[in-house]
Amino acid sequence: MDAQPPLIRVVFVLLPGSLVLDWAGPAEALRIANQRLRASGAPPRFAIEFASPRRDTVGSVGIALTGLAPLPDLLTADGADGAAWVVLVGMPGDTIPIDTPETQDLLHWLRGLRLEAGRLELLTICAGSLLAAHAGALAGRRATTHHHHLDELRAVEPRCEVVGNRVFVLDPPVYSSAGVTTGIDLLLHRIADTCGEALAAQVAQTMVVALRRGPHDPELSPFLAYRNHLHAALHRVQDAVSERPQADWNVPRMAEVAHTSARHLTRLFVEHAGVAPLAYLRRLRLAAAQLALASGASVTRAAELSGFGSDTQLRRAWHQFGLPGSPSDAAGLARG
Repeated sequence: MDAQPPLIRVVFVLLPGSLVLDWAGPAEALRIANQRLRASGAPPRFAIEFASPRRDTVGSVGIALTGLAPLPDLLTADGADGAAWVVLVGMPGDTIPIDTPETQDLLHWLRGLRLEAGRLELLTICAGSLLAAHAGALAGRRATTHHHHLDELRAVEPRCEVVGNRVFVLDPPVYSSAGVTTGIDLLLHRIADTCGEALAAQVAQTMVVALRRGPHDPELSPFLAYRNHLHAALHRVQDAVSERPQADWNVPRMAEVAHTSARHLTRLFVEHAGVAPLAYLRRLRLAAAQLALASGASVTRAAELSGFGSDTQLRRAWHQFGLPGSPSDAAGLARG
């Protein structure tokens, strides 16, 4: 029996005035990911916690937050049992003050963390990157923040390469996002990294996030394309196909998932998704092949893993959808 993957401990750190949307949306993304995993018979992957220097505080919109856990004592790369993510969120204001006792306690705690990719990682949302900078966690790294705080970030940490006009920036073990709703985009990206693109697509669809944004926005994951609609039966089919694009799908089999006829399903795809069902299937298979090639698979193996009947079918779809180069070129880049 395969061992179950360990839970990832996700600690949202809250200070007085923490922006509620900065942490509530990302936390919901993780909750929904766990929910979808359980529904598929898989174990949850995320243990969500809320910690603070004080047991009780007040959020940005005046909501009282009580019973918060203390800042964890053993959240270090060599002491954690499995992986952990620390999430720092923003606060309202033109600048981020650090002279309060709570903020000083937080900065002292942050300076004691030993960040390590895959073990102990830091995620910042909005002006949460300023807290990371004041703690010295962004020296020599690339990061972003809310556009109102870009100059402040440069001033606080001159050794940080501050990147503007990005939804989020990846520099493991530090991941930073630009603010408010971009925290959801960042967490969807981390869910995809941890649990796969298909699950991230399902979470985005559940949250009615029509366009999932990435670090090089405006990139649209193929697993999210054609899903800017609210038709439940069609989403059910798209979920099933995205989970197993390599399966032996055809229109009648898709129609069984939707509990409708093949002809009606085709009409639903064209009307609501703007694409024919088999064209949608080929696009997902092509995305799966691209991931396989990027992971070092040969063209033949990538075709097999993604559900194409042969190398020729993969190459034909590659050119049909206008991808640059060829599958062989992609395989060569991955090897070299």
